Amino acid sequence: MSGPRTVPPAPDAGGHAHVPPPRPLMDADPTAVGVREAAAARDARARKYRQAAFVYLHVGLLYEFAVVVLWRQGLLPAQRGPAWLWLLIGAAIVAFVFWGLWRWQHAWFARVIWALHALRLPALIQGAFFPDAAAAVPPAFYLTALVIILANLWMLARAGWDL
Repeated sequence: MSGPRTVPPAPDAGGHAHVPPPRPLMDADPTAVGVREAAAARDARARKYRQAAFVYLHVGLLYEFAVVVLWRQGLLPAQRGPAWLWLLIGAAIVAFVFWGLWRWQHAWFARVIWALHALRLPALIQGAFFPDAAAAVPPAFYLTALVIILANLWMLARAGWDL
């Protein structure tokens, strides 16, 4: 638009001044305080989703390489299928979640991923603090994974609940 919207003068209403209707937001000055704050809030929320996506990507990479190390050490159960298949499935899941957080930036997507990711906590707590006597994986492995998962849950919660 070339200028502010004008309203034709109203017929004389008995001496009452005519008040023009408020301008729509799309005509608002982009440097106005309310518009700047709304844009800053959108940018801050989008930044939270991008950060959550990258943290999830790094957690996924750690899990993938942990599987590779466990596979080389012969610690993966053979009855669950070939390790390469699980590595491919894991990589596909990580790629999908990364893309979903980055692209969609939808609160419920982040919340669902948060809830699914939180399901890992009981096994990690058990392995870190109550390991089996015959466990081949040291408790430090589980404790490290617990810290990493908690950091990831924090970033997902920041995005999903706009904390």
